[in-house]
Amino acid sequence: MADPETLVLDRDGAVLTVTLSRPERKNALNTQMAVELLDLFGTVAFDEDVRVLVLTGAGDAFCSGADLGSLTPDTHGLAHMRELHRVAQTLHDLPQPTIARINGVAAGAGLNLALGCDLTVASTEARFSEIFARRGLSTDFGGAWLLPRLVGLHRAKELALLAEVLPASEAERLGLVNKVVPPAELDTAVAEWAQRLAAGPPIALAQTKRMLNRSVETSWEAMLDQESTAQTVNFSTKDMAEAMRAFFEKRDPTFEGR
Repeated sequence: MADPETLVLDRDGAVLTVTLSRPERKNALNTQMAVELLDLFGTVAFDEDVRVLVLTGAGDAFCSGADLGSLTPDTHGLAHMRELHRVAQTLHDLPQPTIARINGVAAGAGLNLALGCDLTVASTEARFSEIFARRGLSTDFGGAWLLPRLVGLHRAKELALLAEVLPASEAERLGLVNKVVPPAELDTAVAEWAQRLAAGPPIALAQTKRMLNRSVETSWEAMLDQESTAQTVNFSTKDMAEAMRAFFEKRDPTFEGR
């Protein structure tokens, strides 16, 4: 992809860190950023050298939500939302594990962008809000799907209908984030998980991620069938053979995604 204007990309081995970079707007999601994220996610999905994607924000914010100030009278509402939701869908469909590094405010579409990642690590200074109702809007960017699965239906309604701002400790208690650490420890915590995921078996992890994402809509019998198919694929990989050799040789395996 061409060099993005609203994103900063940093590659460390198999880990790609994507920084939303509109700090003057607290990294609010405008059309340009949506186009660049869509392009990036579409490219990463087929890049075997990227095993983990970390998403974070520049400055003191993760993402304050959609940039409503960038909309004009000529903006077609439905077309705009479809473009925005293509970003959410492409992130959801990434085969690689994704981590949200939440360094500050995550609100509205910005919060749901973070929740769309597989794992979430937040600074104690982060704040969270399904802010939509305060703006005369209903939830978007997948929030209506994500929230009930993360916190249960009644808690999801509380978050979406009251649109309160939550500190990181409360977000962790409710299950919106996996881990909360002091700001000075945020990079270390994210890097530890990212490196562990990057060292894992890519084919097996991708299949596990896909099945978990589908689990709520899939019957018990159908999921057993999917697990059987996935495991059959894993049995035929070089990574599975390497894992067995490493087990008997009492060493850590080296997975190649083959």
